[in-house]
Amino acid sequence: MPQEIAPLAQLAEQFGRLPGIGRKSAQRLAYYVLNLPEDEAKAFAEAIVNARQNVRRCALCCDLTDGELCAVCRAANRDASILCVVEDPRDVMAVERTREYRGLYHVLHGVISPLNGVGPEHLCVKELLRRFEDGLVEEVIMATNPTVEGEATAMYLSRLLKPLGVRVTRLAYGVPVGADLEYADEVTLSRALEGRREI
Repeated sequence: MPQEIAPLAQLAEQFGRLPGIGRKSAQRLAYYVLNLPEDEAKAFAEAIVNARQNVRRCALCCDLTDGELCAVCRAANRDASILCVVEDPRDVMAVERTREYRGLYHVLHGVISPLNGVGPEHLCVKELLRRFEDGLVEEVIMATNPTVEGEATAMYLSRLLKPLGVRVTRLAYGVPVGADLEYADEVTLSRALEGRREI
């Protein structure tokens, strides 16, 4: 059996900590990085350090940015009366790809999950409540994922926000475009029936 090379094993171990990366993939990535030309390997390492040092949360919406405010919060053409609440910065990117939404966002950075020890105090809820002090927000779209935790978080937030006189809505869920009804599960079909609209 060949002797383990400690620096290579440490590199593979670090890659293995990334979500979705198993032991074999981590080893493959470690060997890939090891075979990079030295200048490319240094650029890769510097990009990690640079991102870690310079990416922070937007002072207003808690999305990721390299400045005080993110690009959406800085944009003058966004509708400040509508706020879309999402779990994760990646969700902002997903909604933006639709090119349909013109309001602002608020990123919670997680969901309420008592089993995992995550309560409202671990999320960006205080920052969300501060957004209503100026009275500009008229509607909040709850765009948390349709999981037990996502639903619980949406319900918790709606109970906090409704006394403020804000309209709270939830994203519609249902049968995806191009899917066959026979393959849809009961929960998806019931959501689709609840969210039906006139044509």
